[in-house]
Amino acid sequence: MAELLVEQFENMPPQLQVAARFVLDHPKDVALMSMREQAHQASVSHSTMMRLARWLGLDGYEDMRSLYARALRETIAGQSARQGVENDGAPGYSTAGVVADTLAAQISSLGEYGNAMQFIAAADLLARSRDLFGLGSRSAYPVTSHFVHVMSFLAGGDRKVTLVGEMAGQGLDALQHAGRGDMLLAVGMSPYERMTIDVARQAARQGVGVVAITDSSVSPLTRIARETIIVTSKSQSFFRSMAPAFAAVEILAELTAGHSETNAAERVKQSEERLAAFGIYWKPRR
Repeated sequence: MAELLVEQFENMPPQLQVAARFVLDHPKDVALMSMREQAHQASVSHSTMMRLARWLGLDGYEDMRSLYARALRETIAGQSARQGVENDGAPGYSTAGVVADTLAAQISSLGEYGNAMQFIAAADLLARSRDLFGLGSRSAYPVTSHFVHVMSFLAGGDRKVTLVGEMAGQGLDALQHAGRGDMLLAVGMSPYERMTIDVARQAARQGVGVVAITDSSVSPLTRIARETIIVTSKSQSFFRSMAPAFAAVEILAELTAGHSETNAAERVKQSEERLAAFGIYWKPRR
């Protein structure tokens, strides 16, 4: 059904697209909620949900709910499908499940008490800082870039948020003038990048407070940082996983925003409205 919705999506009238997007994004709700509740959540009429079912060749929306309910029951009752089903024409299914479960467990562990205390202490430092800097190279670079992007919505007035990255000289000029009252988030996983360690160490010498996101309590970044958040980078595959580091950045941002007087949600809304005025965002047909 999901494949059919995706296949038909571009040909649907706009209101049916809204309903279809809700079904694709909330499969459990389709299984568990009434049609009217779903219509309310999707901000369409219940008749639109009925028309969507008929568009797909079903007699009514209840048929769609039944399909999703059956799939949900099979998922709950048949977790063994993850453990042994590589033989029903779906190569890789169990692998996808194992990888997804591993990532979910790694990210969930960030909320455990000891880890949460690390986040709270680090967020307190970031919230009280003057200027903020994000530092990372190679696989850590997109994590740091995400941090800078998110935290930029908490900037304003004299406070700046600057990315210091792998491109030659990127952000280093601004960091030269940083000092006490400023904070640097440094992200680094084994094998540790020399540039990340050297820049973080120099920033600390200048009086800049360092918060580290790294993969070990014996990482060279932990010796530099005032507060350290330990995340794993182990994965079920050939590459180091950065998903826990991305999650750590978002937890930090949420906690830091809680200390800020800036209305970050309003800043995001204003930014999106300005970008929309420049035609940045794609718009559906009307």
